[in-house]
This record gives sequence, structure tokens and C-alpha cells, in this order.
Amino acid sequence: MRRFLPLLLLYPSWLAFLAVHELGHVLHALWSGATGIRVDLPLFGFSRTNIASNPSPLFVAWGGVIWGTLLPLLLLLVIPRRWFTTRRYCQAFAGLCLIGNGAYLGIGWIDRVGDAGDLMRRGTSHWVLVSAGLPMVTLGLWQWHRLETTVPSHQEGL
Repeated sequence: MRRFLPLLLLYPSWLAFLAVHELGHVLHALWSGATGIRVDLPLFGFSRTNIASNPSPLFVAWGGVIWGTLLPLLLLLVIPRRWFTTRRYCQAFAGLCLIGNGAYLGIGWIDRVGDAGDLMRRGTSHWVLVSAGLPMVTLGLWQWHRLETTVPSHQEGL
């Protein structure tokens, strides 16, 4: 069962990734004074935050990626090291969020869809998107790579 647990957690992790990303949009929307905020988080497909009146669309568009990567990393920082299994799952989730958000920006400009399309329509260069997305993907892959090499302190030296 332990071998299948990561596979069983993949879909809920995907939904959590989408939820954290949309939470970032909601936070930035609230901070900017937006009204009529509605989040669509379908069981299948991609999530979306709809805003009736958005005074700062660029600020709100960046919010998803910013908080969608920072919140999982902050969670990883506050989990005690002695909670080894919980930390590993949080580390895997942080990696997923970094890779997902980074790829969303880094290649989303090609079809100008989603947040990348919104950012470009508001004047953000595709090089900014690639320059932001590439380090996110790299850090996410590094987080996943570290999953294989991280050993609980009580097992070191065995």
C-alpha cells in the first residue's frame, strides 16, 4: 500500500495545487479592491478565478503564480524535520506547485492562454514569463530530486 500511496495522492495534490494557485489570485484581488470574485475549481479541467471588477489585473494575474509557489514552500519550512513522512509529501507537493506554476508561465506564452496570456495582453514580455518560469521548474525538479536523497536523521549512517 505504501508504494501506491503517492499515486493515490496525485489527483488530490493536483486539485490542491489548483486551489492554492487560485487562492493567490483571490488574495491579490482582495488586496487590490476587486469585487465580484468567483473561483471555479472543477473536478476535471483547469481552475479559473473570475472577477467582475478588477482595478489591478496585472497584480491579480501575478498573484496565482506568486502565492501558488510561496505558500507550499512556506508550509515546507514550518513542518518539523521529525515529521519525516509529512515533510516528504509536502516537499513533493511544493515541487509539483513549482513545476506546475513555472511551466504555466514558461510555456503558456506560446498559446497566450491563461495567466500567461493575460500577462502578455497587459504588456508583460514573454521573456519575463520564461525568466520567471524556468527557475520555478528547476527548483521544483530539485525538490523532487531531493526526495530520493533525503534520509531521516535516525536512519543516517545505517
